[in-house]
Amino acid sequence: MPLVEVSSVSKTYPRRVGLRTAEQTVVDNVSFAIEPGETLGLVGESGSGKTTMARMILGLVAPSAGTVRVEGVDLGRASRTAMRQVRRQMQPVFQDPYGALNPRMKVIDLVTEPLIIHRVEHRFEHQVEHRIEAGRGALRARAVELLNEVGMDESALVRHPHEFSGGQRQRINIARALALRPKLLILDEPVSALDVSVGAQIVNLLRTLQREHGLTYLFISHSMPLVRYLSTRIAVMERGRLVETGEAEALCSAPREAYTQRLIAATPELPGAA
Repeated sequence: MPLVEVSSVSKTYPRRVGLRTAEQTVVDNVSFAIEPGETLGLVGESGSGKTTMARMILGLVAPSAGTVRVEGVDLGRASRTAMRQVRRQMQPVFQDPYGALNPRMKVIDLVTEPLIIHRVEHRFEHQVEHRIEAGRGALRARAVELLNEVGMDESALVRHPHEFSGGQRQRINIARALALRPKLLILDEPVSALDVSVGAQIVNLLRTLQREHGLTYLFISHSMPLVRYLSTRIAVMERGRLVETGEAEALCSAPREAYTQRLIAATPELPGAA
């Protein structure tokens, strides 16, 4: 069973046109699925509907038509309890590595906040997860483990976001996203605000984490070469519509649509990704 199923989804918003209100279609009759363990690259220019699609999968925005299912749960009909369970299985990593972090909080609090919110004790290997409040010692140990997974050490725990570089802040965001051991990460332009070489390091980190934890990714970008490098399959969006999908290598080697060809030609390869 697919981890995510998007079926005939559309999203419209009202907008003013002179003295009247009209409907603006942001996502138009889009369908795709994401299989467990794969990376689906969702690619298109700004305004193509990629982020709106991501927000609907996260359950932050309701579709105007169609259905979104995560692990078989229809998000439009799910109870509050079911939605809480589903949301634990998917976490976002956003474009702005600074704006996503509360500047007043220390790294230890940022990274462990999801655990406290969901009141989950660390799931040790081969043990069942317990829904109890974790003690401060357990939370600190979990924070250190998460930071180590993204290439940072314990000294970061007592520092604030402004003390780190953009790449380090994005590593902290990724550590935070991993706290609940989700099945799905929704990566919305996670390296577009970073220097190219730093972005390459983050992309390689994401590949390593996926391999180690069996993660599933929805990777959103405007850069076709970047999506090609990280993705199993690619879905191309233009002005709210899904215009082309296929296996990553096959689609990039022989794109059918002129729009896809322009995306490939418009962005250079990502250096240092290997």
